[in-house]
Amino acid sequence: MTNKAHINYQLILEQVFDKMTGLENSGQVATYIPQLAKVDANKLGIHLIDSEQSHYSVGDACEKFSIQSIAKVLSLTLALKARGDSLWQRVGVEPSGSAFNSLVQLEYEKGRPRNPFINAGAIVVCDVLISEYRQPKSELLKFIRALSGNAKLSFDPAVAESEKRTSYRNNALAHLMKDFGNIDNDIETVLDLYCYLCSIEMTCQEMAQTFMYLADNGVNPLTGEVVVSSIEAKRINAIMQLCGFYDEAGEFSFTVGLPGKSGVGGGIIAIHPKHYSVAVWSPKLNSKGNSFIGMKVLEAITTISQSSIF
Repeated sequence: MTNKAHINYQLILEQVFDKMTGLENSGQVATYIPQLAKVDANKLGIHLIDSEQSHYSVGDACEKFSIQSIAKVLSLTLALKARGDSLWQRVGVEPSGSAFNSLVQLEYEKGRPRNPFINAGAIVVCDVLISEYRQPKSELLKFIRALSGNAKLSFDPAVAESEKRTSYRNNALAHLMKDFGNIDNDIETVLDLYCYLCSIEMTCQEMAQTFMYLADNGVNPLTGEVVVSSIEAKRINAIMQLCGFYDEAGEFSFTVGLPGKSGVGGGIIAIHPKHYSVAVWSPKLNSKGNSFIGMKVLEAITTISQSSIF
């Protein structure tokens, strides 16, 4: 990978952090998952890793949080490794244009989710992982631990169980897809994996490292292992660009200009292919379900560093 050596990322992160700490945060912490409502709403962490594996960090970047839907990129990657292009027969690659848990759209499209990042799409991906692996939870953790360089990285059982107790809509999505023949395994087993997937805990530092393979043409820079082909890495980045922010993907492309994925735990990962991976965490969400401050942090970083992909 190449990198703009003259960019002082540490100085940029410090400037952005100072600017954000003085900004009024009008977001709200996610409460529909009870465990997430307990998080300190004023946390802010940023961590960036460049193409030379240099680390830059400010704020609460070493504090763990629930990455939620950001983990859907990782389950998608593992499913692609197992199934290749045949995966796209069961899930699409288009922006949804509807709520991330829409039943109406799913029925209209006969049980084939619009993309792998809306809830229905991620549930199908979990179904694939259950079909492919005898112990999908263990396989998923093994995969993510290798990417992160942290052998202790794990799920948060309290968050997972909290999600399972309130997953009525996800149950409805799974049953509807089962009716259309797009879920092969037991629904309760599939939803259990889905809830545990979303409960994965990481720090900003761990998350930035985990996603470096998407900044390095599909190669894990810690080990040199080819995680996915360069074509598959390109496609995953493209889906993140188009579908990574619920109903705000266009706004993120417009203001930030990077592939990325958000989660309702307040985290965001963004990738500048061949340059860097950057993770930000601020728990309060805007009306679209994305981190209010996190969106502004990434806009400021790409503006100051002039490092958008556009």
